[in-house]
Amino acid sequence: MEGDGRDGLERLIAAEQDERRRLALLLHDGAVQQLSGIALMLDGALHEIASGRSDEARRVIALALDRQRETIRNLRNLSFALEPVVLRDQGFGPALRALADQASSTHGVHVELELQAGSSLGETAQVALYTIMRELMDQSIRRGPPTLIRIVLEADEDGGVTATMNDDAEPERRHRTFEAIEERVRHLHGEIRISPGAEGGTEVRVTLPRYTARR
Repeated sequence: MEGDGRDGLERLIAAEQDERRRLALLLHDGAVQQLSGIALMLDGALHEIASGRSDEARRVIALALDRQRETIRNLRNLSFALEPVVLRDQGFGPALRALADQASSTHGVHVELELQAGSSLGETAQVALYTIMRELMDQSIRRGPPTLIRIVLEADEDGGVTATMNDDAEPERRHRTFEAIEERVRHLHGEIRISPGAEGGTEVRVTLPRYTARR
């Protein structure tokens, strides 16, 4: 039992480290690069002003403002993904619908949802399953982007829940991509099955037992 507890703690620490790395990568490749580009543009605008080329300076500043607004949107989306207020206030279904709307508006992905069983989830299970679905959607968009993502949440006869996500993105050939998600599912004492989709793409099925789903 002591060994199992130690292994569980090590897996939890590893999962948290993976999440920190993911966030660091998102910030570095996203907001940090965008802000660095804006700073270079503003430096260029100052040079144009000093050289008496005010029209060119205005053009560069206008571009910098557009980039700044885009960076703010990206940071707002990242903040929403980390702890969406709608998940805390309205629950799993509305939070996942908001995530689907974001994927549609940002990447042009059509997302179909069947989430009637979401009302049976406990608070901890809602947060955990939302995080898993968010990461699966992010992976799908990075592989594709897909044109269609479909997520179905169903209640099992024994009181557990099964969440199934299908996409039509390029099938994932590297199992390592799913390792962090598999670890999260194991922390919930659940099961995960990854297989080719019926019409191409990938199908991921996550099943949580009753004592986890109601937690």
